[in-house]
Amino acid sequence: MTKLPIVLDKSNIKEFLDRFDTILTDCDGVIWNGHNVIDKANETIKTFKNLGKRVIYVTNNCTLTREVMLKKLEKLDFPGAKEDIATPAYTVAQYLKDLNFDKKAYVLGLEGIIHELDDVGIPHSTIGPDVIKNELYEVGPAVQEELDSDVGAVVVGFDFHFSFPKIIKASTYINSNPSCLFLALAGDENFQDPKTNLTWPCTGALVKCISTVVEKEPILIGKPATKMYDIMEKHFKFDPNRTLMIGDRGNTDILFGKNCGLTTLLVLSGVTQLSDCEAWAASKDPEAHRLLADYYLPSLGALRNLLQVANGCSL
Repeated sequence: MTKLPIVLDKSNIKEFLDRFDTILTDCDGVIWNGHNVIDKANETIKTFKNLGKRVIYVTNNCTLTREVMLKKLEKLDFPGAKEDIATPAYTVAQYLKDLNFDKKAYVLGLEGIIHELDDVGIPHSTIGPDVIKNELYEVGPAVQEELDSDVGAVVVGFDFHFSFPKIIKASTYINSNPSCLFLALAGDENFQDPKTNLTWPCTGALVKCISTVVEKEPILIGKPATKMYDIMEKHFKFDPNRTLMIGDRGNTDILFGKNCGLTTLLVLSGVTQLSDCEAWAASKDPEAHRLLADYYLPSLGALRNLLQVANGCSL
């Protein structure tokens, strides 16, 4: 059986703290749920900053612009600046810019994506509803008339206007042009709403729909892919050997850290629970072992007292 993550406590917090200068932290399920701070996570982030650590917010949420993310951070009393935020929308825009992409992007997503594409001068389709306006047998000709020959990339993010015409357009762009890029902003399959107990489909579910139709895997831009990290390392400038990744999901946040050679910390305030870690540790599949973090805690808030102790401070 592979070892479980190590729980952080007074005996190992100093050694842990000395391992990194930069912290990459996920947001949903780690520092907040919706519009509520999780267990004084903002105080932990402030303590990190007071100890001279750099904090970068790394999210797979592609619905928000970095400006809106910053306003949320400020409202919930988290320190940070626009330059401290990395989203898949920002990453995909930088990725296309670095490729000198000179075509048009067909976007399945919301304002966060098109805003970032606008910032780097990449033309794109409009967003919003695209519904069937005719009988089913008339959909094909209607959609065909709307296809844009300038499209050279299909960008799939979270889109609550996801529809049959959009699936046809995205799939046709990808299949009809071998050089058309198929870019997925995240792989998160679902979200369990804690207030209503409803299960919401996330970006990964939409990506898998397109992927199934075209029988082709996308280039994944968000966590756990290294593309996001490569862009961040280039534009944010930090040492991976001195960087910590904090997250609540084994298959995105922790695997992202593992893929990029980072120290990893799992908090149990979101998706992945200790029972999941126990199952992965007991598994004979080596890929399951890669979902295990180096360390874990019940929440990010639980780390604040330990950080104070490690720094010889009193609360």
